[in-house]
Amino acid sequence: MKDNLLARLRMYNQYISNPVFCNPEDVVKTMVAVQAQDYAGAKWAIGIRMTSAKESVVEQAITDGRILRTHLLRPTWHFVAPRDIRWILALTAPRIHAINAGMYKKFELNATVFNKANEVFIQTMQGHKQLTRAELTGALNGNHIPTDDLRFTLLLMHAELDGVICSGARVGKQFTYALLDDRAPAAPSLTHEEALNKLATGFFNTRGPATVHDFANWSGLTIADASTGLEHIKGRLISEVIDGKTYWMPHHSTTVLTKNKAYLLPAYDEFAIAYKDRDALVAPQHKEQARYVIFDPVIVIDNQVVGNWKRTIKTNDVDISYNLFGKLNKIQDKALEAAAKRYRDFLL
Repeated sequence: MKDNLLARLRMYNQYISNPVFCNPEDVVKTMVAVQAQDYAGAKWAIGIRMTSAKESVVEQAITDGRILRTHLLRPTWHFVAPRDIRWILALTAPRIHAINAGMYKKFELNATVFNKANEVFIQTMQGHKQLTRAELTGALNGNHIPTDDLRFTLLLMHAELDGVICSGARVGKQFTYALLDDRAPAAPSLTHEEALNKLATGFFNTRGPATVHDFANWSGLTIADASTGLEHIKGRLISEVIDGKTYWMPHHSTTVLTKNKAYLLPAYDEFAIAYKDRDALVAPQHKEQARYVIFDPVIVIDNQVVGNWKRTIKTNDVDISYNLFGKLNKIQDKALEAAAKRYRDFLL
């Protein structure tokens, strides 16, 4: 199995070359968690996996709470389904708190401060209120909880990890927060082992072929936990050893050809972010140019990253500019035009 085949299978299993979903929430449910650090890009990451999509439809799903946005892996922002947010937080929050421990100490944040902040959030947002960062800053300061430097960000993240708050609907371009109890129904808790197995199943079914180190890197779990999760589900997967590494993938993996198909993927798309080793995504001659492939929107043709792209929003149009690593042939040029049209249609 060569690198290009690895990338081809990932494009298929991630539903990029194989979009099947009719609504945004089904994308998120199937993918388990979708990185959403770049909010605009993350909406397109959902849209590109749908058979037909509009940004307004994705935004409405977020507004309605059918998709939530919170910190729950590594840690960074992710979209997640309401039904899944609690068991994922229970699994990953202790690990993230351990990662953040140094920052907590630096800003003199301890259990007393966090508990007091959580109480303020609960009292302030009771009655299904959804409040902006400015409103929450005022509430904390009014209760003598300083929010200078990174303290406010850490207080918000800690409350998210505690399952107290999550995303609300946007007010204009401003993000809001809501009480998790108002946005996600209570759900039966899972054991640690059950949660590991469920997260591993979701990851390998939608990101395979992938290694256990990919899973650990994506989830933020320890290698020991990642290995335990994989061990319990590998009977439902298939595997292949390449250059001494074992890759796991779902049985439905296919080598469907997508010759001269082009895609405009957003920054931090799961096509790149889900893997510790990203060599399979880029042709060898472009490795240096694509060094920061996860941080910028990328152009993918024949399952390989061939350049970067950038959008400029205008009143009634969207300009898309390209930074190609090499020349394209005429068929590839037309494929890139089609990919750009698909993105414009999503936005407009």
